Order: sequence, then structure tokens, then C-alpha cells
Amino acid sequence: MSPASFIPISNTVCVMDASGCLGSSLVKRLLQRGYIVHAAVQPHGEVKGLKGLSDDYGKDKFKIYVCDLFDYQSILEALKGCSALFYNFELPYDQPVYNEYTVEIEVRAAHNVLEACAQMDAIDKVVFTSSAATILWREDRKLMETNLDERHWSDVNFCRKFKTLAEKGAWALAMDREISMVTINAGLLVAPDLSIRHPYLKGAAEMYQDGVLVTVDLNFLVDAHVYIFEDISTYGRYLCFNHVINHPENAIKLAEALLPSTKVHAQSFQEDDKIIQQRISDKKLKKLIMEFQSHPIDHQDQNQLLIPY
Repeated sequence: MSPASFIPISNTVCVMDASGCLGSSLVKRLLQRGYIVHAAVQPHGEVKGLKGLSDDYGKDKFKIYVCDLFDYQSILEALKGCSALFYNFELPYDQPVYNEYTVEIEVRAAHNVLEACAQMDAIDKVVFTSSAATILWREDRKLMETNLDERHWSDVNFCRKFKTLAEKGAWALAMDREISMVTINAGLLVAPDLSIRHPYLKGAAEMYQDGVLVTVDLNFLVDAHVYIFEDISTYGRYLCFNHVINHPENAIKLAEALLPSTKVHAQSFQEDDKIIQQRISDKKLKKLIMEFQSHPIDHQDQNQLLIPY
């Protein structure tokens, strides 16, 4: 069966936060597909990845909004006229690591944004970027089920400092306010600014040993956002990754990328050359991508209204 794909009545969407690697790449992809984009950046955010887009696409197609996630009015201003929101949380530059304070910021920001969406009648869909870490972490790893997928949740008390509370809070509010929301639970994003200090890597050694250490390339993650948004039948959570780090050779490559000045030895990951059994599944996303790519939709005509078929 072909995917139920559509262009919303309003072809205007908001990307928040648009200043980071994922956000700015998503803005560019959406503009290429013919959408009008509101790029919402936090006051501390950089816009260098967005420079020149007004010249390339026109000021009527692209606009930058400075959006304080604790200023409700500025959120509403960025969302005005939009039919959808792509939301991802970027750490403030003065808070490079997750701690209790950062967790509180992330949870409150997600609450404010979802509450604002509930007040906007035109918002048809929210695509909320979360992390595979909200699925993978267990205090007692012996209790880990054979295969993990988007139906599972990490132990909240064990990993309070990375995404889980924010996503759970967003789901609770979305259901209470009847907001159509889908989450993308992304693996470790392999991008130029990736650092060993990334909170996802806190349990990297254990995730590797358990066969659940996963990464995702930027273009793959951006594509997944587009597929999940444009298919009206998407629902719930989607695990998103395109690499499983379950072999010493791959683990060494990742470690060398994170620690370029350090000599990494295979013994740090595995005594022999054995491939660790993969224990994580992205079957739900793979099915969606297969259906989407088998029925490509041209979204370049902005005057076209395509209803589900």
C-alpha cells in the first residue's frame, strides 16, 4: 500500500532550534522541497549555517525568528502561520554538558513549546527530535530484553540527565492537549562538531557490549524527518540510526574520531574479533522509508494540495 502523503493546507513550517547542525540542515532541505520555513533560533544561537538562504530562496520563503523558549510570546510569533513544527533542543553554549540545571531547562522548554502548539489551531503535526538514549539505558543490564525498539524506555532514575524526562513530559502534554506528535529517537549524530563530552556517550562502553550502540549520519537523519513529516500515517516513536557499532573495527573508528590525538587499541573494546550481536531494531522506520521511496512525491509545486490516497 502506498504511503499516505500530503502537503498541508499551509505550506509553512517552523524549525526550532534552527541554529545547530541538525536544525540548519533541516531548514535547507525543507526549503529545497518547496516549503516556507520559519527558522527559530534561541538568543544564544548562531545563524552562520543559515546565512544566504534569504538570497537563495527569497524573504517570502525564509525568515529567521529569535525565539526565547521561556518567552511564550516569542514562541507563538515563530509558530504563527505554520502548519507544523520540527522541534529539537540545543544545549546553550554556556552549558556544554548535561546536569540537573540543563535537564530542567530542557523539560521546561519542551513544555512551553508544546503548550504553544496547543494554542495554534493551524499546527497539524509536531516532529519532536529525541534520542535513542531514551530507549537504551538500563540500571540492571541483565534485565535488558533481547531486542530493543521504540516501544521501550530507559530507566528514568538511571538516565535523568539525557532527554528521557523531556520526551516523556512532551508526550504527556501532547496527549493531554490532543496534539499530533511523532518523535524521532536518533542515535548518536555523527557530525563535525561531535565531541567525546556528548552525554549520549556516557554509557558508550556498556551500549557497545550490549549490541545497542548506534549512530546516525546527518543526511539520513534529515531524510527521516522529512519522511516522517510528509507521511500522514506516521505515529508514536521512531528509532533512527544507520550504523550499529558492534565490531571492534567500527568501535575503533568511532573512538579515533572522538579522540583524534589518542592511540586507540582494539583491546579497549573486545578481546577478539567477534561481532557482538545486534540487540536493537529500527524495523518501524525501515518500513516507512521503503514505502516512501517506492512512491516518491514531488512537493515542489506549492499551489498543489495533495490529499491522502
